[in-house]
Amino acid sequence: MLRLENVQAGYGNILAIKDVSLEIAKGEIVTLIGANGAGKSTILMTISGIVGCRSGRILLNGKQIQKNTPDEIVKMGVSQVPEGRHIFPMLTVKENLDMGAFLRRDNTGIKEDIDYVFSLFPILKERRHQDGGTLSGGEQQMLAMSRALMARPKVMLLDEPSMGLAPLIIKQIFRIIKKINSESETTIFLVEQNANQALQIADRGYVMENGVINLTGPADSLLSNPEIQKAYLGI
Repeated sequence: MLRLENVQAGYGNILAIKDVSLEIAKGEIVTLIGANGAGKSTILMTISGIVGCRSGRILLNGKQIQKNTPDEIVKMGVSQVPEGRHIFPMLTVKENLDMGAFLRRDNTGIKEDIDYVFSLFPILKERRHQDGGTLSGGEQQMLAMSRALMARPKVMLLDEPSMGLAPLIIKQIFRIIKKINSESETTIFLVEQNANQALQIADRGYVMENGVINLTGPADSLLSNPEIQKAYLGI
């Protein structure tokens, strides 16, 4: 469904990702792990069209998208939950969800999807008239994920969803990610520093270091890899 071929991207004179190639099949959960500054977030931003692709190709269902604008990429079925959540703090929960559906015109479908995200996160239904900025960190993460789902994506890009959250909330967030994937067949590309949690729900994983993919394999194989255990799992 999603393929990167020898992609390079960066900021100014800095090349953050170098000849990165990876692929994600329809219905998979694929995780990308690595240390801070490895280039993980840049990959997501490049897929979304926010950071320009300097060379290489990004293909969605076989169609090149590296020259498309961010809104065009959303229309094509790619939705991102950014690092740090970035909800609209002065808008209510319901208004944030409406913003996620901004490019849609199917009012009946939008209503169905609002009901669906409220079923995933009942606390958001309780807080639907509350400003996003007054929510807890965990609730804001739930809202950011729900807002992305309102675009009805084929591929959902998640950037560090566990960042700054309590362990119990992290477990809940990862359980919901798995549920979204299984119930709606939404393909998930998950960037995460919490390698243990990410690999436990993923089908496959990639390991990134200094802008380069240096290891890939089935998630259970990476979990049992001594190098991964030492570098990312604290074992």
